[in-house]
Amino acid sequence: MAVTDLRRLFDDLVGLEIAVWNAVDARLSRDCALPLGQFMPMRVMAATPGCRVLDVSAQLQITVGAASKVVDRVEAAGHCVRRPNPQDRRSSLIALTPSGAAALAAADVVFEQELRELLGAVLSPAALDRFAGTLGRVRAAL
Repeated sequence: MAVTDLRRLFDDLVGLEIAVWNAVDARLSRDCALPLGQFMPMRVMAATPGCRVLDVSAQLQITVGAASKVVDRVEAAGHCVRRPNPQDRRSSLIALTPSGAAALAAADVVFEQELRELLGAVLSPAALDRFAGTLGRVRAAL
C-alpha cells in the first residue's frame, strides 16, 4: 500500500473496527448475556466516580441522546441505577448495581480473552504494542 492510499487505510480501519466489534459482541452476548453495547458504558460507569450520561457520551464518543438510551437499557437489565445529582438537578448520577458490577467483572475476562484471540492470533506481542501505540497517537491527535 502506498503511503498516499488513505482511502484504503480508512476502509481497513473501519472494517477492522466493525469486525472486532461484531466478534467481541457475539462472544460477550453468547458467554455473558451482555452485549458489547451495554458492556462499554458499564466500563465507563465503573471507572467514573459520579458518572453522568454526559460522561458516558464523552468517553464513548456518542451523542448524549444515544448515551441516555443505552443507559436506559443497562438500567432496565438491572445493571445500573440512576440517582439524583445533588450538584445539578438536571442530571442524574449513574452507578452499577452489585449484579451489574459482577456481570461487568465476568464479561471483562471474556472481553480480554476474545481480544487476545482476535488480535494476538495475527500480531506478535511487539507488533501489537506498536499497533496500539500508533492507534493511540492518531486517536489522541484527533
